[in-house]
Amino acid sequence: MVRFLVMIVIFSSVAPFGFGGSHGKNCNLEIAAGDMLKFDKTELAISSSCDKVTVSFSHTGKLPATVMGHNWVLSKTADVKLIASDGLAAGATNGYIKAGDERIIAATKIVGGGETVSISFGTGQLSKTASYTFFCSFAGHSSIMAGAFKIID
Repeated sequence: MVRFLVMIVIFSSVAPFGFGGSHGKNCNLEIAAGDMLKFDKTELAISSSCDKVTVSFSHTGKLPATVMGHNWVLSKTADVKLIASDGLAAGATNGYIKAGDERIIAATKIVGGGETVSISFGTGQLSKTASYTFFCSFAGHSSIMAGAFKIID
């Protein structure tokens, strides 16, 4: 009986689908990319009840950030191409992100193989009806390394 109760407590504290959080909220997300220009997920979703989201991004490859660096950037889908273009002009020293770009909702720094970085951001500016995309802003990566970011019930 005690074992059964312990298992109930353990399983009730784990969010579904491995997203983390409590009571079924998926407010903590994990995503990775390696040296092959590909995120390990094509879609990320958060609960509409999340006030804050934390994204943990891991570079699972071996190449350094100067050669095959990646970051995780979130914006409205309509803004991705212009953010990437402005980021290219901003260059590597700025992490391929234009300083003060207000179209960017959240962004990690560029990391290389074996590195992990996290970013937390509030959800007050997000809308369930808007279209959002996460992408890598490293030079030339955004057209290949991108996915949908959704807000669900």
